[in-house]
Amino acid sequence: MLQGTLDIMVLQTLAALGPSHGYAMAARIEQVSGGRVQLNMGTLYPGLMRLEQRGFVRGTWGVTESNRKARFYALTPGGKKQLAAEKREWNRMVTTMQTILNEPS
Repeated sequence: MLQGTLDIMVLQTLAALGPSHGYAMAARIEQVSGGRVQLNMGTLYPGLMRLEQRGFVRGTWGVTESNRKARFYALTPGGKKQLAAEKREWNRMVTTMQTILNEPS
């Protein structure tokens, strides 16, 4: 996984799924990536805590489908703005890299 991509993956996953707990987010990211990205909870939960401290997600306690207590995270308005900004930056970087990599050698 590229450094700095966890936040955009989590924010996009919450935008697509709505409020979710960590395990559901990790499973969704693994599914969408075709198994190429497998997040362990030791990576995901510190990222979620960081996003919550920055005000991009809000966590509340709830009960999962399997009747387990879990923290559910949802995007805040600030998180939606951050996701839009990160998508713009990601697209700029992709365009730049495509230009560089397609340069004749």
